[in-house]
Amino acid sequence: MILMLSAAHPPDDIRVVRKEAAALAEAGWPVCHLAPGPADAPARVAGVAIETYRRPPGWRGRLLNLPRLARRAAASGARILHASEPDAWLAAIWAARRSGARVVLDVHEHYPSRLDSRLPRPLRPLARAALRLGCRLAARAADAVVVAKDGLAEDFAAPRRTIAVRNYALPVALAPREHRPGPLTLVHAGAMTRSRGWPQLLAALALLPADTRLRLIGRFTDGTEAAFLAEASRLGLAHRIECLGWRPHAEALALMAEADIALVLFQPGETNHQLALPHKLFDAMLAGLPVIAPSFATEVAAILRESGCGRLVETADPLAIASAVRDLACPERRARLGAAGRLAATTRYAWPPEAARLVTLYRALARPSVDSQAAPAGL
Repeated sequence: MILMLSAAHPPDDIRVVRKEAAALAEAGWPVCHLAPGPADAPARVAGVAIETYRRPPGWRGRLLNLPRLARRAAASGARILHASEPDAWLAAIWAARRSGARVVLDVHEHYPSRLDSRLPRPLRPLARAALRLGCRLAARAADAVVVAKDGLAEDFAAPRRTIAVRNYALPVALAPREHRPGPLTLVHAGAMTRSRGWPQLLAALALLPADTRLRLIGRFTDGTEAAFLAEASRLGLAHRIECLGWRPHAEALALMAEADIALVLFQPGETNHQLALPHKLFDAMLAGLPVIAPSFATEVAAILRESGCGRLVETADPLAIASAVRDLACPERRARLGAAGRLAATTRYAWPPEAARLVTLYRALARPSVDSQAAPAGL
């Protein structure tokens, strides 16, 4: 059995469950996702068994839960433990020492920079160095490292045991948007925070025609929803905004496909924003929507340039965002860019080749003769 171990990801997380775990289950392994969540969570998602546990909220709760998480992982009987956050990595490494399981670290973010916003500038290099050392020590104790995007591997200094499995587009049935003349609906999907651009988004919306609407699909994850609503009200925009909250992935995709333009508005100043490769980008491309995205985000910008599916802007500038929306008011232009994005999402940026790479890694790790300190052949 393969145990997907999560300290923070939800039971039906898109990457962990609907992409990675589902690919491994389809390849023939029994797979279980152990994640924080309610007792009434679905027992099975995309062929993956779901087990949930309760823990206190916040980082303190996560740290206090570590020993119990490690014990559950060790007692699971899993041959491979796939851990998706730094505290889950630690739990998996502890558990593997007791059970003999293999350990795979799944790296979604640039962790050495996570404390930058909380520390004075002079202390940031020291904090980055300490966190990078922690990443490298974890990699030494693991059998493989899976990174979700380019630019993350170097922090682990384990090139022979590291592979990239990117968040590319799932092959789901979805009718693309039919672009027509008329008022525009902008859509932002996924987590929303101040640093993901809601102040700039509201300021841009205030500059656009009064019939331009905004649809938000997802949660505010930084506690600023009240501030967002207050600012929307102050600007006279509340009646133009739909806040739909979190929706299951298939429903979220269908709701995206009813809009006209997708927004990825990460703000500059965070390494994770520069290296971002968000699910929402590929979902928008699959839905046939043109995308407005940050020019500083290395991988996102490269994808938009290569596929020709949107506009790159300075996302800190509401005028630039509004100008890009006006540029995409032409339905023929939106249709052309949307079709280019959909083609790219179903070919160059499709999930199946990434899934195949992950399955190849697991087949190698599952062989008893494989040296856990060497890369599987052909990776």
